[in-house]
Amino acid sequence: MFYCRFLFNKLTIVYIVALLSLSGIGHAQDVGGLGQILTGTSTEADKQADAPPDRVIATNNNAQDDQKIKKRLTQIFSELDALKQIEISVRSGVVGLSGLVPSAKEETRALQFARQIEGVVGVENNLTVDRSLQRRLDSTQNRLTSTAKDILANLPILASALGLLVFFWLIGSWIAKRKALYHRLAPNPFIAELAGQLTRLVFIVTGLVLALDLLDARPLLGTILGAAGLLSLSISFAVRDTVENYIASILLSLRNPFQTNDLIKINDFEGQVARLNSRATILISPDGNHIRIPNAVVYKAIITNYTRNPKRRFSFIINIDANQPLLPVQSLAVQTLSELKGVLNEPKPSVLVKELSDGIVQLECSGWVDQTLSSHARVRSQAIRHIKEVFEDHGIAWPDALQRIEVSRAPSVVQPSGLVQQELDQAEADYSQELSDVSIDNSLQQHVDKEQDKDSENLLQNHTPKE
Repeated sequence: MFYCRFLFNKLTIVYIVALLSLSGIGHAQDVGGLGQILTGTSTEADKQADAPPDRVIATNNNAQDDQKIKKRLTQIFSELDALKQIEISVRSGVVGLSGLVPSAKEETRALQFARQIEGVVGVENNLTVDRSLQRRLDSTQNRLTSTAKDILANLPILASALGLLVFFWLIGSWIAKRKALYHRLAPNPFIAELAGQLTRLVFIVTGLVLALDLLDARPLLGTILGAAGLLSLSISFAVRDTVENYIASILLSLRNPFQTNDLIKINDFEGQVARLNSRATILISPDGNHIRIPNAVVYKAIITNYTRNPKRRFSFIINIDANQPLLPVQSLAVQTLSELKGVLNEPKPSVLVKELSDGIVQLECSGWVDQTLSSHARVRSQAIRHIKEVFEDHGIAWPDALQRIEVSRAPSVVQPSGLVQQELDQAEADYSQELSDVSIDNSLQQHVDKEQDKDSENLLQNHTPKE
């Protein structure tokens, strides 16, 4: 079931990519912060966020109000290590900030704090971003150390969540391999395999939900499923033909339009059915060629099944001279067909006048063959040969469309000896007996049996409903 495994692996990759993409989104702001550290400037969004809110400036202001503003800002900055070095001055509600700050991000924070204090009219920014390499290396080291400590602190929870996901993955895979259970529930092997893969997927999704719940990140599940859905949609467009072929395989396996060894014709391709797998229908042509037709084409094609009805009609055209009486000729041809081995008496054989033109009468001779007992092609061949011999024996003239000129020469052929003549007569008798054989030709059947011996999947089952 190549396509089952293919689509399931694609879906698994979807989930992994979605998780990685979400983790990348979570760090998008840190990447922006890195750009600010390297450039020492604020982004356009930061500048908009730094804009002072619209407010009415009070008319009364004194030194005590300025002291309150300075005191409050000093208290706030003293609690933050990155802002302790800032010097604060306040005059008539205008706050002046000067000193070194570690990054543009911290500069933005300081300005925001200053603007949020009650009574502040405006902020004069005299801050300088510290671009000291040693300080930044120390800051990076501290962040890495802090991150490592956080990871170590959360390692038991992460390990438990990962173990839970792996546990459900393994349980789902083990249950999916219990093929006997699914074959009991769904006799069709293709549907049974699909049910096993769906069961595995259900267990994996359950494990993922429980793992996210353990990590207190269950709201991410909706985002993951949304990202997986978008990725699955894009993949489905990319492999549209593959998906269409896969669905056609499911539909053909639910109701088989043919069985193994049936002689069928699909569009312009004719052959004996070898097998139907999850990708294509395999035919063996009368010439012994291997024909592979995609199931999407088979499902939409016009299919002619020559084997579904065991009784099959054969017919051929024979021309006679227009001067011959037709009724005796027709009766003789019908009698000849009725006496042939392999031709059924019911439905009865028939000989009909098909066309009359240019001194020629066309007779259409037809009869019925039981394909389970006789070869359709051999019976037809024998019927043509016997009709010709009987017509010649009764002097029924053939149409003489061309004038023939025969030039006689003295015979120079050496007559065979008595022993050689006996051998020739015996060979002719053996060949005549071989031509009279109308049994089923098993040469094509042998090719189909070899195809079955390859131990490959076959979705054609005898108990499956037929169309």
